[in-house]
Amino acid sequence: MAVPNYTYLKLKMPGPNSIITIESTYEHAYDCDVECIEYAEALVEAESLIIDLDRLGNHLPEPKHRAETFEPTEAVKLVLVDPACPDNRALRISATLDIK
Repeated sequence: MAVPNYTYLKLKMPGPNSIITIESTYEHAYDCDVECIEYAEALVEAESLIIDLDRLGNHLPEPKHRAETFEPTEAVKLVLVDPACPDNRALRISATLDIK
C-alpha cells in the first residue's frame, strides 16, 4: 500500500489517522546507491572466489586419514580433574609430553 515517488524522494502510505510521508535527501539517496553498488561488487567477488576455490579443490590431494568421529592421533592418558569427586571427570593429555 506504499507509494514511492523517486522524483521527490518521498514514500507515502496510509496510516491510522492520515497519510504517513517519509522524506529523504539526495545525499542520503546517493549514499544508499553507493552502498548498494559496493554490496553488489562484494557479492560478485564472493561468487568468483567460490568458483576459484572449487577449481582449486579439485587439485588438492586427499587427506591421509579422515576420521568420522574425534579420535586422538597419538597415545593419550586420562588424568582425573578431581580424584575426590564422584563423577570421575577426566582430561585427556598426550602420553608423550615432555616433563617441562
